[in-house]
Amino acid sequence: MPVSSLPLTTAAAQPVAAQPAAAGARRPLSAVLPALGLGVLLVLPLLAGGYWTFTLGLCFANAIAILSVSFLVRYGGEVSIGHGVFVAAGAYTVALMEKYLGLSVLAALPLAAVAGALLGAAFAFPSRHLSGIYLAVATMALALSLPEVLLHFSTLSGGYEGLYVKLDAVPGAAKSLQRYYLPLLGLAAVVLLLKNFRRSRQAMALLLIRTSAHAAESFGIRRSWARLWCMALSGAIAAIAGALLSFSSSTVSPNSFTLWTSIFLLVGSVVSLYSLSLVGSLVGGLFLTLMPLLLAGAGNWVPILYGAALLAVVLGVNALPPHVRARLEGGRT
Repeated sequence: MPVSSLPLTTAAAQPVAAQPAAAGARRPLSAVLPALGLGVLLVLPLLAGGYWTFTLGLCFANAIAILSVSFLVRYGGEVSIGHGVFVAAGAYTVALMEKYLGLSVLAALPLAAVAGALLGAAFAFPSRHLSGIYLAVATMALALSLPEVLLHFSTLSGGYEGLYVKLDAVPGAAKSLQRYYLPLLGLAAVVLLLKNFRRSRQAMALLLIRTSAHAAESFGIRRSWARLWCMALSGAIAAIAGALLSFSSSTVSPNSFTLWTSIFLLVGSVVSLYSLSLVGSLVGGLFLTLMPLLLAGAGNWVPILYGAALLAVVLGVNALPPHVRARLEGGRT
């Protein structure tokens, strides 16, 4: 072999050898950052005051509710303006289980998820052939009727006063820390479950249906039944959020689940770019929880400032580099 060919061979081999090394260097960083962020959140109550501990607990519960809306958009290809109904199902399940059976939130949490899934399936079955604006209006009708239904059954729901959630999740632990850590752990668990779900055959089937319903049906996947399961899973996630929200706020009432509740959940999902990642859901949860508090004293300027903040967040996120935006949206997790 001529000597002159050796440098070419070595040079050609260098990029090939360097690529795995570079990929290997990126993987630990992408694995460390979420764990580092979760570690910061775990120690945050030791640094923040009671007010911020309470507010962030609500933020984590809202982030789970936003994940339920984002899940439906991503895998069902549909927009819901009525997810507050499923959140209310989880919240009232916890409150009623405590009032009548003396169960704590940890014991009632699986029942809340089942209640949300059954309610989602019950709604999805008669509306399984609706899509687009028709399905959005149908979900909006749910949200409009919910407060009146709760008030009609006031002997069960507590009427305007609502119901209280008083039992500790972990007896003996500080209540303020329970209201923070339980929603945080719930958020981390839901994100982890969704991450594993995205790698499953069921997720691929839902994405195939969203991309091409005819192609999916040729593989024996019925669009109507897949949408039913998608709505049921989304309802279960929303009910988990409601259960944790009732525990963090210690009360549930019809005024907490109006049409605006569902609209704000959709807004939070848009702000998070329909992300299913921890970072993206937290962005939406922080916007949904903190923005009304920051604008509380703005008077008549609240709608204008809220809309400006929404535009600034959405446009700012879209201006990020593609790889950063993909990370925020959860495309690589």
